[in-house]
Amino acid sequence: MSFENPDIDSIRELLQTTRTIAVVGLSPKANRPSHQVSQAMQEYGYRIIPVRPATGAVLGETCYPSLYDIPNPETIDLVDVFRAPEHVDAIVDACIELKLPAIWLQDGVINESAAERAQAAGLTVVMDRCVYRDRARFKL
Repeated sequence: MSFENPDIDSIRELLQTTRTIAVVGLSPKANRPSHQVSQAMQEYGYRIIPVRPATGAVLGETCYPSLYDIPNPETIDLVDVFRAPEHVDAIVDACIELKLPAIWLQDGVINESAAERAQAAGLTVVMDRCVYRDRARFKL
């Protein structure tokens, strides 16, 4: 079995129904892609929850060391991942345990076995795509 992203209509629907995005690996540095993408998504009206250890706040939002530390994780619609592929397994484990509905692995974040495991657990999974680029493309 090899991983396949959802079709484009399903990706569009995911972005239309998402309100809160937990961003794992959100950098406080304005020149980093994670910061730029998250800021743009925030400007589109999404609530951003930064997930990054040893950081107090990013983009005006309290930062949490891990997905497990976020109060009311049931409010998270999507987990957007800006971490190296070798860190994805642990993030998928947290998503499954917390019963989060969807995970998005940004451009270059490719871990097929973790993506397949997340899908098998019932999560919507998008891999190796940019959430901002897709959101801008759909003109939602």
